Amino acid sequence: MLLSSLLLIPFLGTAALLLWPGEQPLGRLRLITIGILVIQLIASLVITVQFDPSVAGMQLQEFHRWVPGIGLDYALGIDGLSLPLVLINAALTLVSAIITRDIDRRPRIYFAMLLLISGAVNGAFIADNLLLFFLFYELELIPLWLLISVWGGANKAYAATKFLIFTAISGMLILGAFLGLALLTGTVDFSITPVLSDRLAMGGQIVLLVAILLGFGIKIPLVPLHNWLPDAHTQAATPVSVLLAGVLLKLGTYGLLRFGLQLFPEAWAELAPGLAIWAAISVLYGSLAAIAQTDMKRMVAFSSVGHMGYVLLAAAANTPISLLGAVFQMVAHGLISALLFLLVGIVYRKTGTRDLKVLHGLLSPEKGLPLTGTLMILAVMASAGLPGMAGFISEFLVFRGSISAFPVATLLSMVGSGLTAVYFLLLVNRAFFGRLSITPDSDDPIRDARLDVQLAPVAPRETYPALALAAAIIGLGLLPFGLSYLSETSLTALALQSMGVS
Repeated sequence: MLLSSLLLIPFLGTAALLLWPGEQPLGRLRLITIGILVIQLIASLVITVQFDPSVAGMQLQEFHRWVPGIGLDYALGIDGLSLPLVLINAALTLVSAIITRDIDRRPRIYFAMLLLISGAVNGAFIADNLLLFFLFYELELIPLWLLISVWGGANKAYAATKFLIFTAISGMLILGAFLGLALLTGTVDFSITPVLSDRLAMGGQIVLLVAILLGFGIKIPLVPLHNWLPDAHTQAATPVSVLLAGVLLKLGTYGLLRFGLQLFPEAWAELAPGLAIWAAISVLYGSLAAIAQTDMKRMVAFSSVGHMGYVLLAAAANTPISLLGAVFQMVAHGLISALLFLLVGIVYRKTGTRDLKVLHGLLSPEKGLPLTGTLMILAVMASAGLPGMAGFISEFLVFRGSISAFPVATLLSMVGSGLTAVYFLLLVNRAFFGRLSITPDSDDPIRDARLDVQLAPVAPRETYPALALAAAIIGLGLLPFGLSYLSETSLTALALQSMGVS
């Protein structure tokens, strides 16, 4: 029942919030949600303690027949690929709840949707049945759409609708691939096993794999399937952006490894060179697009497009080191992007703008946001892959594991990594250095009167989550062996299995 607790805790919490009689103040709802998520985090840590890293396959499995006629079973399991993602989901959902403070309408529904998303993501990561995974994968769609469309910015309807359309297409492609596997193999066995694909000709395998690649490519997202992401991030509230970048994008990369690489290893090997080039293009495009942005949030959003490309590169190489790098990249990007969006949210609350043409000198120790600026510099250094931080470990493992298989694509991705330093240096230089101001530069002294601005100080409670994320980023960078210990055996077995080595 340990794995089931990851579903019961958030789902029962959702029901409790929705069914609680009477009106409840925002503060009480927030504290209840935080309490539920703390319990979920504790349950995730208990599972981590029970997990045996020396075992490659699924552990702590639970199985019950549900709808045998269509192959839908309640089958749960966890391994070195899914466990780190379960942990980061628990941590970042908790962070999202903690930093939620300014919900002016329907707070009960807002917090219920946070819990529902957390439970659905847990279910997707631990599902050991294709249809069960799809149910959880689709379950998070409507709550996230509501979070954007109800509590988003001025163009929230446009962004939410675009997100809904893209994600619905993603779900259709994935379901089509799963049903196609059953149709072509003549079975209703939807257990996650590569044995089924052995019954298919290479052409059939490639068709199904392409559907999976496109479906999860939308979720990651990869270029040119990324169009929904910058708008969603720009219009979403800060806690939602933290959850979206830190957790929900990982459903796409997890799906590529679990259902692309694991289910269709032969077809994956055939398409791997093209996937590596696709990854390099996504990395370079995301980096170049980020350089062109003047909105801090859109810049961070495009950086996610680039950094998720590293995971595809690692998966294409399919070596034990590269797959370990893929997991490190998913965890590191989750922590770093969450910190970046959190800090951008603080800047927006204190200044009323995210425009890099307007913001200057925020690092001012007397009138600006010195702690926020310091943490922002740390976050951008981590994202750029400086040694001693999580971003360096993940990128090093990806490049080290991929360079022998795809040297050109890896070198191009390294260029993209270098461009990360360029656009984040532009962000820090424009917004945090120089004379403090929150007006565009001009030659009009009257217009520039707001140069002598005094920003409201950031309360300590607003910075505690950011400090915790910064500590985790540094901790993972200095002590990476913990994550490596959890995942290495499972990922090595996955790489060898997909290469046909028993």
